Amino acid sequence: MGKNKVIKKESSRPIFTAGIITASDIGARGEMEDESGKILDYMLKDRGFEIKYYIVIPGDVDRIQEALVLLCDDIKADLVITTGGIGFSKRDVMPEATLGVIDREAPGISEAIRYYGLHKSSDVMLTRGVSGIRRNTLIINLPGSVKGVRESFESIIDTIYHGLEVITEEN
Repeated sequence: MGKNKVIKKESSRPIFTAGIITASDIGARGEMEDESGKILDYMLKDRGFEIKYYIVIPGDVDRIQEALVLLCDDIKADLVITTGGIGFSKRDVMPEATLGVIDREAPGISEAIRYYGLHKSSDVMLTRGVSGIRRNTLIINLPGSVKGVRESFESIIDTIYHGLEVITEEN
């Protein structure tokens, strides 16, 4: 078992640690509340995750990469979920930032998110989120909308537990 797991929930699933990064220029300036990050925080806690870090930062590759490295290397979160910055805007740089810090891609996660989402809206094909592993941390990019976060999270979370168990058992 990994060193981040502290106790077992009644469901016998281990408790994993998580971090949340929201990429939003207006959110980082305090001009808008981060609803997608808040719902993600709630959903992760509801599934037994211990939130170690939550930040709202501008859509800047360097800032995003600094936060990702901090969560993976220093805080050693088991899971990092990002929200926002995966569209077609020039400021949507979350996939590029993530690809710049991961050791290995996990494309099936992002493919599953898009596959599930396409059954609800064809706009999902315009998302560019990626997923991957840095050291012992799984990183997953989600959309910036509350609806997109909720639907994406629900479509993958049960399978993600298994992936996290595999990653943390190796340590």
